[in-house]
Amino acid sequence: MTVLITPSNNSKKIDIFFYGWRASCHIGHGGLTDNKKEGDQCTPIGAWPIRRVFYRSDRTEKPATHLPTIRITEIMGWSDDPGDPQNYNRLVTLPYCYSHEKLWRHDSLYDICVELGYNDSPPVVGKGSAIFMHLSKKDGSPTLGCIALDKTDLLYLLCKIVPGDIIEIQDRTLDQ
Repeated sequence: MTVLITPSNNSKKIDIFFYGWRASCHIGHGGLTDNKKEGDQCTPIGAWPIRRVFYRSDRTEKPATHLPTIRITEIMGWSDDPGDPQNYNRLVTLPYCYSHEKLWRHDSLYDICVELGYNDSPPVVGKGSAIFMHLSKKDGSPTLGCIALDKTDLLYLLCKIVPGDIIEIQDRTLDQ
C-alpha cells in the first residue's frame, strides 16, 4: 500500500493521502526536490519504504503499529556527516565523533519518529540523511527535509500502515 504526499492546488499546502483519508503535513523549507543533497533542507521526491518507528517512552505511549518499534534513549543519534562514509545515514551510538542528529531531543519533534528508507540501500554519501516522518512543530513551520504531521494524524497513520508499505512523495508542479 502507498501513502501519498503531494502538493494540493495551492502549492504552499501539502497533503498526505491514505485510502480516502487526508491530512495536512509539512515538508522541508526548500520544498520538494528530485536531486536531494545533504543540508539543502528539501524533501526528496520518490517512493520510500517505511522502516521502523522510534518513540520517547518517557513522553508518549508506544504507538499502536504493525511496524517494528524502538524506544529512543539518550545515546541514540543519526549520522548526517558526509565525512563518515561507514555510518552515513545510519543509527549511531553517542557520543559520536562525526556530525549527527540526536534522536533524544528537548523539543517534541522526535517523540514519535518514523524512519523512511531514503538513501539507505546502500547510502550514497552526501545524497541526504535522516529523512523521517515525525511530529510537527507547534507553529506548523517547515522541516529541514523531513515530513511532519500532527500527533493525532501520525498515530492514525501508524495504526493503519504495515511492513512493506511505502511513502510516495510527488510534486505535481513538475508534471505541469
